Amino acid sequence: MNIDSTIFKAYDIRGIYPTQLNEEAAYAIGRAFATFLPVETVIIGWDMRLCSPALRDNAVRGLTDQGVNVIDIGMVGTDQYYFACATLGYAGMMVTASHNPKEYGVFKMVRKMPQLLSGDEGIKDLLRIIQNDDFAPLATKKGTVIHKDLSAKFVDYVLSLVDIDALKPLKVIADTGNGMVGPILKRVYEKLPVSLTGLYFEPDGNLPNHGLDPLQPENRAELQARVAADGADIGFAFDGDGDRFFTIDDRGHFVPGDFMTALMGEYYLKKYPGSKILYDVRASWAVNDLISAAGGIPLMERVGHAFIKRRMAKEDAVFAGEVTGHYYFKDFFFADSGIVPSLIIMEMISKKGKKLSEMLAELEAKYFISGEINTRISIDPQAKMQELAETFSDGKIEWLDGVSVTCPDWHFNVRPSNTEPLLRLNLEATSRELMAEKRDLVLGIIRE
Repeated sequence: MNIDSTIFKAYDIRGIYPTQLNEEAAYAIGRAFATFLPVETVIIGWDMRLCSPALRDNAVRGLTDQGVNVIDIGMVGTDQYYFACATLGYAGMMVTASHNPKEYGVFKMVRKMPQLLSGDEGIKDLLRIIQNDDFAPLATKKGTVIHKDLSAKFVDYVLSLVDIDALKPLKVIADTGNGMVGPILKRVYEKLPVSLTGLYFEPDGNLPNHGLDPLQPENRAELQARVAADGADIGFAFDGDGDRFFTIDDRGHFVPGDFMTALMGEYYLKKYPGSKILYDVRASWAVNDLISAAGGIPLMERVGHAFIKRRMAKEDAVFAGEVTGHYYFKDFFFADSGIVPSLIIMEMISKKGKKLSEMLAELEAKYFISGEINTRISIDPQAKMQELAETFSDGKIEWLDGVSVTCPDWHFNVRPSNTEPLLRLNLEATSRELMAEKRDLVLGIIRE
């Protein structure tokens, strides 16, 4: 069949409903998934988006027409889906568009936890099967569909990952943006000695309040103001499907993901001395420095959950963090979760007896980061990255993911977006003035 090949991305199948990704495409994806992975049973979960039930129904129809049995775990967050795939031991398809605008639909697919289908391993095969009509023959006996609610087991499991008795009575404000996290977060936190104020906990695919990506300042502005005004100990922001998570400190300040990775990585090494911890190519030097100083082994990896999960399992790393708010845990099947790091951070604050702002003070005085800056370009991104490598050839050049340049007192990474004609810059220097100078210099080259 004819299908928009551009929706087959590096980490998932992602497109606008119904122009790029519709019922017919979902049916074909279900059949192709069953053809590529000849398994007997597949788990399926789905989010609150208005298009998700239709995409789910047709993917299930494609699976069962191929004779595959389906376990429908209901409307859940992506970390609940990973929990189901790991504990039940089956492949899975999650219908969610994560933090994308409401018109998007997405399939995130698990081969066997923690192995996900990616562009290099599986997603291109699904496209080939669909384009060539190379499906396995339809089954003479259709698969069955059963419904299973694993939410209580999920709550118990994530709570087992922290020392509940050590938690102090913290005042917490959480914004789930009408995504999937609100109901399950409430069930987890009601078992804790914390005072929880929830913003937009009701899942609603119309997204009546704000967008689902807390990296965008406008989507977290209300939470930041509330934390400061209400004197909360901490604020938590979750993306639409709950696999990304962001922290607001007691001042109402947004905490960069690499600073949070550094602090959690250092803390995890107290539990697991000498362990390996992963971080992505965009991260602050703070991550490497704090992990090394705590006796851990820091390992750099390219951006993307499929790559991080695979590397974590290979290295048996205990923790990984990405600048964009993905946090991964060996104790959580090498998968990312938003709820788990929120629990770890509350435990860390309670045991250290310090405000988060106090923990951040040393990092903020030493590491000066630009944050991610996106530039829309009209030329070949590889040519522009090559130009940057040649311009700064006196530095250490690496090509793990995009181009990374390291000089004695500053460094940067520039990588292309997997979904848009953008180049993404992350830069750091040893002073605020040098960071601003080098940021503007590199941006000038990118935008010329």
